[in-house]
Amino acid sequence: MKTLILHHDDCLRHDTGQRHAERPERINAVLDAVSAVSGTEMLPAPRAQAEQLQRAHVPEYWERLVELEPEAQADQLIALDADTSLSSGSIDATLRGSGAVCFAIDQIQSGQARNAFCVTRPPGHHAEAGLAMGFCLLNHVAVGAHHALASGAARRVAIIDFDVHHGNGTQSIFENNPDVLFVSSHQMPLYPGTGHPLETGCGNIFNLPLAPGDGSAAFRSTWSRRGLPAVKAFQPDLILVSAGFDAHRQDPLGQLELADDDYAWITAEIRRIANDCCNDALVSVLEGGYDLEALATASLAHVTELS
Repeated sequence: MKTLILHHDDCLRHDTGQRHAERPERINAVLDAVSAVSGTEMLPAPRAQAEQLQRAHVPEYWERLVELEPEAQADQLIALDADTSLSSGSIDATLRGSGAVCFAIDQIQSGQARNAFCVTRPPGHHAEAGLAMGFCLLNHVAVGAHHALASGAARRVAIIDFDVHHGNGTQSIFENNPDVLFVSSHQMPLYPGTGHPLETGCGNIFNLPLAPGDGSAAFRSTWSRRGLPAVKAFQPDLILVSAGFDAHRQDPLGQLELADDDYAWITAEIRRIANDCCNDALVSVLEGGYDLEALATASLAHVTELS
């Protein structure tokens, strides 16, 4: 059984403007690092379908984004907020991200793959049901979780998020859904200002904030004591991972001190739970990570453990 690497060159067409941290070179850095890992197969990410999007996002919200996208010949950026924009090509790019997760779930469900890593952009975990923010247009893990539940691929889905920023969009979409568990480690204080431990949803939200300067010891202890036991107790049929690598010590957007070994460790721990609970069904989705060297080496550690 293989680990799928899902990507499409449409993801390179999303233009964020000069000097923006979330840039196309991120994808090239990851693909260069992971493409030769043994036990992997690279496949093109399909576009998500409208019915898949509408389980996680308000239809009017998506229709408005499509209307706002500049035409192909227009050299124009449409600002949605201070950090998030639309260019020609943004819609196809983000559709590939959500489509990659849904396709990966289907491939695993049908026995065609063991697990998957979706190398797509823009990222997704800040996008709420009707709001783009934090570089994100569609919430890919939310679309994937709803797809798994609707298709019968899973009855219970656990979402693990180790990005340096809290996945406020994912929490917002699922905070009243007991069939989805959301467990997040993130720096606090930091954008977007959510992710307090008292934010518990319907008992399905576990926030594990870390302080600026925290590194391997705090990260591993927090996940070992609280995060991983919560996932295992939930007994999911599928695990989705918001794999942000911006808690790395080299990343310019956070102040945590993780290293490549920490990403290998958390991936191995997640795989153990996936093996115990859900026949290895695990789909990982690229979120943050803005130092290209650190992004490449951390992604390599992650995919090596997946495969």
